[in-house]
Amino acid sequence: MINVAVVDDHKIITDGLERLINESGIACVIGKAYSIVGCWNLLESNQPDVLLLDISMPDGSGIDLCPKIKKKYPQLKILMLTSYGELTTIARALDAGADGYVLKNSEPEELLEGIRTVACGGRFLCEEVNVTLRKSGNNLLELTRREMELLQLISAGYTLPEQADKMCLGYHTVRGYRQKLNVKLGAHNTVQLLQNAKALKLIGS
Repeated sequence: MINVAVVDDHKIITDGLERLINESGIACVIGKAYSIVGCWNLLESNQPDVLLLDISMPDGSGIDLCPKIKKKYPQLKILMLTSYGELTTIARALDAGADGYVLKNSEPEELLEGIRTVACGGRFLCEEVNVTLRKSGNNLLELTRREMELLQLISAGYTLPEQADKMCLGYHTVRGYRQKLNVKLGAHNTVQLLQNAKALKLIGS
């Protein structure tokens, strides 16, 4: 079970996130705060695995807070959860030490995948952020562990039913991952997907 803390200045959002996370079966919320001062107080009394952190706070910026938290709690994973989808803001947050970036209009499943990914030591960018980075020509595009696993299976020539079997997932779940891969890599078919993945050095040539 992943321990999560939520820091957002809107109580209705923190309460909604708490319900979503606690009902997910993979994580639980062990603390909530509504300001940067409250965040520090929370971290002094609780040690979460993942911190969901908004950018715009009444007493400062979540981005400015990131390196300070990382310095004092280097093991803590920070997943930015915000409505700011501009390229410059995304880049600033990642440069400040954020382990992931999720927009508030993302699907609940995407947020939970983000929590799971950063808790396991990976970096997670929600689909819309990945698309923004890809369109800008930025090389920060990231695939989740499951997406990388699927990409390797596609490269090896496995069919969709075989991919589902290898990944121990349902057919429709794997098809959903495949659709996300196409969006992230700007592909419309398997040939284009593999060509783009090779160009980005995600798979061997």
